Amino acid sequence: MSDDKRMRLRGLHHVTAISSDIERTIAFYRDTLGLPIVHDAVSDDDPDARHVWFDGGDGSYLSFMEYPSLPEGVVGRGSTHHFALRVETEDEQEAWRDYLRERGVECTDVLNRSSFQSIYIRDPDGHVVEIATRGPGFGAGGPLA
Repeated sequence: MSDDKRMRLRGLHHVTAISSDIERTIAFYRDTLGLPIVHDAVSDDDPDARHVWFDGGDGSYLSFMEYPSLPEGVVGRGSTHHFALRVETEDEQEAWRDYLRERGVECTDVLNRSSFQSIYIRDPDGHVVEIATRGPGFGAGGPLA
């Protein structure tokens, strides 16, 4: 049993995506979505890239490395389909949908996913961002509970 506790993953630490224009990314994630910046510096992994970290809540982070000259990505194996940010209630989600649309951000209608609800937007670089309700999760005590 002690090995189970020693080897248990405790949650998502961060997701890192590529940005072509970090100032535009900051305007979207900080100024539009309200995610605070917790670190903005040269990347530890690449001294030629600026790396900005946003507080994703609950101890998780969303980070972007700036590479303005990379070609546009191709969706397929090895790429990321989307990442999801969480809100607590359906009312809060609907308020986000309305807020985003008022600011000219294309946003889907609310989609019922049975265990939670979702809206989808794209960031300035085309990353698909889901805003999902906490919902009951996938069964009692499931990953989204």
